[in-house]
Amino acid sequence: MFQSFIILLSLAALLSYVNYKFLKLPSTIGMTLLAILMAIPLAMLEFFNEVLFHKVCSLVTTLDFKTLLFDVMLSMLLFAGALNLHVSDLSKERKSILSFATLGVLLSTVLIGGLIYGITSLLGVGLPLGYALIFGALISPTDPIAALAILKEMGVKKALESKIAGESLFNDGVGVVVFVSLLHIFASGGEEVGFLEIVTIFAEEALGGTVVGVLLGLLGFQLLKSAADEPKLDIMLTLVIALGGYALCTALGVSGPLAMVFAALIIGEKLRSGQGFSPEGKKELHIFWEVLDEILNAVLFVLIGLEVLVLSFEWDFLLISVLAIVVVLLARYLSVWILTKAFPDPDESSPGAIVKILTWGGLRGAISVALALSLEPSPHREFILFITYVVVVFSILVQGLTIKKVAQTLKLTT
Repeated sequence: MFQSFIILLSLAALLSYVNYKFLKLPSTIGMTLLAILMAIPLAMLEFFNEVLFHKVCSLVTTLDFKTLLFDVMLSMLLFAGALNLHVSDLSKERKSILSFATLGVLLSTVLIGGLIYGITSLLGVGLPLGYALIFGALISPTDPIAALAILKEMGVKKALESKIAGESLFNDGVGVVVFVSLLHIFASGGEEVGFLEIVTIFAEEALGGTVVGVLLGLLGFQLLKSAADEPKLDIMLTLVIALGGYALCTALGVSGPLAMVFAALIIGEKLRSGQGFSPEGKKELHIFWEVLDEILNAVLFVLIGLEVLVLSFEWDFLLISVLAIVVVLLARYLSVWILTKAFPDPDESSPGAIVKILTWGGLRGAISVALALSLEPSPHREFILFITYVVVVFSILVQGLTIKKVAQTLKLTT
């Protein structure tokens, strides 16, 4: 595993350099595209040297994408992303953020699950409704890692940026909770799980994660404040909060992603208030997390690109994947439109344009792939993994590459 990670890190550095010098694309898009382009000739090795091909594939399988993301990288990526967000900006858009991150995920899950179930039934694939809803749950949350990376270069209005960033950070945790809840129901055949138990599972994960995150943020800041004159110790303490706090959430059975977001928001906001911290100390802390964020993002999106090597390819899968892209975008549009009508923003002068940009800007990313990989082996796992991967790659490459142009066309840029 260590050797595989070193190889992956080296590839990430090399592809980052190629993207910087030649493609000049946003890092998230450039890394994914280059990794996929590199994977295509590697996949051809299967026809010429099967032993070498399996060695290349072992680079991806040895690292275990799901474990690497959820147990190692996600806590730091979410912490780094939320650390620079202003609570005041998010608070102004709290109604939109909360509705999109909760009701939006649930609406989208049901819409996508129902439509995919209908499409697969018509095409004779026969995906059970349980699996269709599970796919809806794992693909509904917009990905904070992809969204935050793209947002840095979009230049959209502040209110819109807060909507997209805030929703992506919070619906990530909610989406994981919905996914886990559906898995729990499906694993028991839906016979022994009542509505009260579903609500209990959701409450334990979501509310528990929120409480732990707030406590981590408040306690963490007090520790940072007591060592304000030692920036290197502050950096070490924030790492402990991110990694140790996430491990604590896992042990308690609460939502680690939500905890990291709340902890980082509280610490970031208090750091900006300047309570006893020198400008140099705060600068060092932010530089560390920015650099770490860039490194982890590079590794993560290279790994997404290389995952194409381990997919089971079927032409039927490809056809349904194209339809799934349309379904995901349609469900996203309908859920955002319904919630915009239900909770109108009186300060918003162009709600129609906001619905369109939130639909196109609702990027899917690594978390959806990791959740698909976490499914237990079954006749339907490879199918769900394939269509998830296609939707995610389309989201990153096509939507990510054109979102700035769409925002400019809709006159939503600054």
